[in-house]
Amino acid sequence: MAKSMAKRKREHLFRTVGKDVTIMRNEIDFSTHVRKTKTKKEKQQQQQNKHKKHFRQGMVPDGNAFYYASVV
Repeated sequence: MAKSMAKRKREHLFRTVGKDVTIMRNEIDFSTHVRKTKTKKEKQQQQQNKHKKHFRQGMVPDGNAFYYASVV
């Protein structure tokens, strides 16, 4: 197989200067904490806290803010 131009340049630089550029490549840094998906219970808890139960703050005892009072 043929050598790529980048590989040729690396080998030429190593022969002439003695500098190996492959050593200077950065290693990939991975995060040290563990990621995990939320459970169904955690998702439901987040959804409840997100809306903060707006319609339960003293409007109607059962928590329904939208009701019609019948006028007789």
